[in-house]
Amino acid sequence: MEKTDKIEKEISSEDFWNNTLMAQKKMKELSLLKNQIEPWLQFRTELENLTDLCDLADAEHDETLEKEIVAEINLIFDKINSEEFKVSLSGTYDHRSAIFAIHSGAGGLEAQDWAQMLFRMYKKWSDQRGFNINVLNASAGEEGGIKSIVVELNGDYAFGYLKSEKGVHRLVRISPFDADHARHTSFALVEVMPEVEDDVEVSIDPSDLKIDVFKAGGAGGQSVQKNSTAVRITHIPSGIKVSCQNERSQYQNKTIAMKILSSRLLQQNINEKNEEINKLKGEHISAEWGNQIRSYVLHPYTMVKDHRTGFNVTNADSVLNGNIQGFIDEYLRKNIAV
Repeated sequence: MEKTDKIEKEISSEDFWNNTLMAQKKMKELSLLKNQIEPWLQFRTELENLTDLCDLADAEHDETLEKEIVAEINLIFDKINSEEFKVSLSGTYDHRSAIFAIHSGAGGLEAQDWAQMLFRMYKKWSDQRGFNINVLNASAGEEGGIKSIVVELNGDYAFGYLKSEKGVHRLVRISPFDADHARHTSFALVEVMPEVEDDVEVSIDPSDLKIDVFKAGGAGGQSVQKNSTAVRITHIPSGIKVSCQNERSQYQNKTIAMKILSSRLLQQNINEKNEEINKLKGEHISAEWGNQIRSYVLHPYTMVKDHRTGFNVTNADSVLNGNIQGFIDEYLRKNIAV
């Protein structure tokens, strides 16, 4: 309540709208806070009303009313449990849209097909949640599938939900590309970053950037543009490299590449802070290729299992069709918002 009062006081000041971007940010923050607070105020009112009804039922020895009150209390506590879950989405950046990337591991077509399957899974999940997906950059495999794809996911709490998906995803199946029908294991790496809302959050010195331009390439490596419209930006201090070739103009590709770079730098800052916290806790978990967060087994049995939480589902087809909310919820329940 103190935070909402503080923002409302800022809004009432005469110079509040002098900075339009900051004002819009504050208005959105206030709206999110009110959405978090209002259900609890409603629960308090409902419980106070039920207290009065309890006194009435007790005075009149009305058993029917008592049963109705018990049923109503159970309903309210179900709602409270649901709202308590939202506390796990109270991290600094959880309310934001997200940028996430999928990179195929070694293994050529098999791994690239797995990366495409993952993208399809997240696309279906996003549609279910009402999020809007915008592909920022994609690199197709020579024979099929995708080598890598970077996507912007627009919607409230997109990052809060998707942060649970960061890490290596492992697939075990009979390969549809193997004439001997052998069992193959494929890997894909998922990156998740919060969208940067303003330039203040991430300061990038232009002198720290190395910008290369080249001709956009299609599947098989052939050039699809006569002019050098594709852009590769290297952030020299961190070594982070970002490429974009989806758009027709060099300017658009550079703008998108800078957007992705900003989010990656912000995520790097978050990772460094979390690393310090984990060191204090005596914990260290690598986010690199060796650390598998989830396995999707299609042969010799079917099961999808999250190795961090132990949560598993035997209907692998359902999971690959976008029904991953159970995995996300279980992860959020077991992790304090950071």
